[in-house]
Parts: sequence; structure tokens; C-alpha cells
Amino acid sequence: MNPAAPKTLWSPSAPPDARALAYTIGDDPHWDTRLLRFDVLGSLGHIVGLRRAGLLSPGDHARLHNHLVAALAAIERGELQLAPEQEDVHTAVELWLSSRDLELGQRLHTGRSRNDQVACDLRLFMKDALLGLLDLGTRLATVLCEFAALHERVLWPGFTHQRRAMPSSLGLWAAAFAEGLVDTLETGPALLGQIDRSPLGSAAGYGVPLPLDREATAQALGFAGVVQTVTAVQNGRGKLEAALLFFCTQLGHELSRLASDVCLYSAEEFGFLILPAELATGSSLMPHKRNPDVFELTRARAAALEGDLTQLRFVAGKLTSGYHRDFQLLKEPLFRGVQRTVEMLDILTLAIPKLGVDAERCWAAIGGNLLVTDEVIQRVESGEPFRSAYRAVASELKQGTLETPPACAEDLIRRRSYTGGIGNLGLGELRRRLHGCETVTWQARTQFQQALAMLQEPLPLPTDETLP
Repeated sequence: MNPAAPKTLWSPSAPPDARALAYTIGDDPHWDTRLLRFDVLGSLGHIVGLRRAGLLSPGDHARLHNHLVAALAAIERGELQLAPEQEDVHTAVELWLSSRDLELGQRLHTGRSRNDQVACDLRLFMKDALLGLLDLGTRLATVLCEFAALHERVLWPGFTHQRRAMPSSLGLWAAAFAEGLVDTLETGPALLGQIDRSPLGSAAGYGVPLPLDREATAQALGFAGVVQTVTAVQNGRGKLEAALLFFCTQLGHELSRLASDVCLYSAEEFGFLILPAELATGSSLMPHKRNPDVFELTRARAAALEGDLTQLRFVAGKLTSGYHRDFQLLKEPLFRGVQRTVEMLDILTLAIPKLGVDAERCWAAIGGNLLVTDEVIQRVESGEPFRSAYRAVASELKQGTLETPPACAEDLIRRRSYTGGIGNLGLGELRRRLHGCETVTWQARTQFQQALAMLQEPLPLPTDETLP
């Protein structure tokens, strides 16, 4: 093969056409850089299984292990990178090892295919990403609870159809978004359970004729178990990625609505919320402008996230069983969608506590027709049937004869003291649920980090080099 051509781990039956090879590689090297560390970690787990199966001597296992630990350090220093001429991340790691010990480097791929190798890399990535998203989501929900508690008694209008409907509060508004995030965060452990299974040992989808210890490999990598049926690994490609991105879009649903509300309620026509100068941008023409770009771009990123999920589902859908090269195009929407979600959660966690509140403007919007429903309910409390009270109030409103008493904040709050009303937000229950999310995430991350830390401990070279 031409030395300048891309290096591959496979042997072509004829010299490949350079343009065809470049087309099949595509931009995989760009996206694969995110998997470089996970590929080395996956290899560390893989050789544990080889050693347990007697396919590596104790000495070879220790040397190969220590080379891989050195590879992780080289990645941190920026010395091990995916070179332009290398086809994928697996090529980069194997060639790096082979350049230091050719025989050991050539042993690394025993009992596996790039198909189960990349599936392992992706599961490690997704597990790490999901735990990170759970942590960020919990932080934002906590910030929203704190914002709700701080502004619990600031009353403003509640809207339906973007028309003033009934009295609400800033605390109720923030608490609703916190609860929406918690609802999604609480689905995280179930998704983690799907991801947390090792695919190694499935090879190209049909296993290999070797006595591999798949459970030992899974345990070494901190996985809860293995994908039981080897053919299920490739059949599931795209399914887990879509599940993780769906989780992201559910978070994005809350973030987009929150961002849209901030854009609306901070506009001069409302003036309920005040954008801090450090989070607003200006106009190159109009000196007075203070633009909510942070929140507008959050809304846009949430919309783009839906596109990432759709792209992924279309690529993976309607394929026959087994491996297909189509799977290569699952990486881009997955990585891009996760990154977008991380950015949205992070920036809103920064932005929400900085939002100003004009309590006077909020209260000034309470009154008039906003209190009409309260009048109906007060008549019901006096014994009048609801429907006749409703019709009477509607008739008086139409004739212009309806008189409602001046708004009284204390009365409005008192009359809404039921669970989840503006007089009883139930923040304690939300905080309890958040604590549960935090605990589950902390336990899962601690176990994962401990397993990976143990996996990266250097091994002493044994004196007895014979196979057991």
C-alpha cells in the first residue's frame, strides 16, 4: 500500500482507491477523538478477559497493561492523538502500542472486532456522559428551587394562549421547571441500566471461538454485566444512542420553554425579569439594546437537539440485523447532541441566579380580568352552583357591571395554599426528590470511577512467565 495512504487494521484484497477510502473514512477521525481515552480503557478491560481465559501470559498481560496505562498518560499530555493518515481511533491505539512493542501490539486485537470495540467505547462514553448530564441537571434543578424559594411570594400573571389567565407567582414558575427537570432526571437510572452492559466478546456480532471471560472484562470496566446475546450488540446499535438523545431532548424541552419565557418576560412590554448586563449582548447600531442571546441560543440549541435525535433515528432505522457501516454516522449526532445539552444545562445554571426581578412590575400586572375566576369561586363558596355563578359573572363582565375587589396578595396566596399552589409550592418534596437523584448519581459515578481507577493501576512484572 502507498505509505501516504490511510493506515488500516484490515488487509484489502486489492489496493484501495484513495478517494473511495477517504469517502468511507469520512470525518470519523474528527469525531473519534472523543473516544480515544475510552478506547484505551476498553482495551485495558479486554486484556483482563484474555488473561483470565489463558490467552495472555501473566508477563504479557502486565506489560500490555502498563503500555496501555502509559497510553492514557500520553493522551492527557497530547502525545497520543489520532493522526490524519489513521483510519480510526482503534488504529491509532494499536499502532501506538506496536511502535513500542510490536509483538504485544499485535496481540491486542485477539478475540475482538472493531465492531464490539467501538460498541464498548460508545457505552463507556454514554455512561460517562449520562452521569455528567444527571449531575448538571440536578444542579440546575437545585438552582431553580433556590430561585423559587427566593421569589416565592412575588405574584405575577399566569398565562394561557399567551393571554393573562389567573394569578401565579415567580416561585411557582421556577418550581415548575425544577419539577420538570426532576421528572426527566428520575428516568436516568433506568437508562443507565440499559447502557451499563459490556458488549466485548461479541466481536463482529457472532462471538469468537475462544473461551473468553466476558464477565471478568465487564467487571474490570465497571459495567454492571454483559450484553447477554452476542448478536444483540449490533442489533442494538443506534437504540442506546437514541435513548440517550431522547433523554437529552426531554431536558431540552424544559430548557427551551424556560428560555422562551425569559426572553418574553424580560422584554420592555412585560419588564417582569431583568437581564443582567453580563449575560446580555448589544446592537452594533442601537446603543440601547440589551439582547437575550444566551436564552435565544438555548432555545435554538434545544431545537437543533431534536434534529440530532431525528438524524440518528433515521440512520439506524430499518436496517437488517448485524453490523452495517451506516452505524459510523451515529457518532456525529450523538456527540453533538450530548455536547449541546451539557452547554445548555451549564449556561442556565450560571444565568438563572443572576436574573433580576421587578416585583412592582409583576404586581402591577395583577388585577382586572385576572381576578374574574376568583369572583366565580367566591360565589361558589357562598353556595351558588358553579355553572350558574360562571354564567352570572360572564354576563356581568360582558355588560360592564362586574366589580371585583382590589387585589390583595395575602388573600390570593392564602386561597391557594393547596399542595403545589402559590401558597404551598412543595419545595421540600422537590428537594427530597433531588437528593434522591444526587445520591443515585453519586453512587453510580463513584463505582464507575473506582473501577476505572483500579484498572489503571500499574502491574508488577511476574517472575513466572508461564501460562497457568
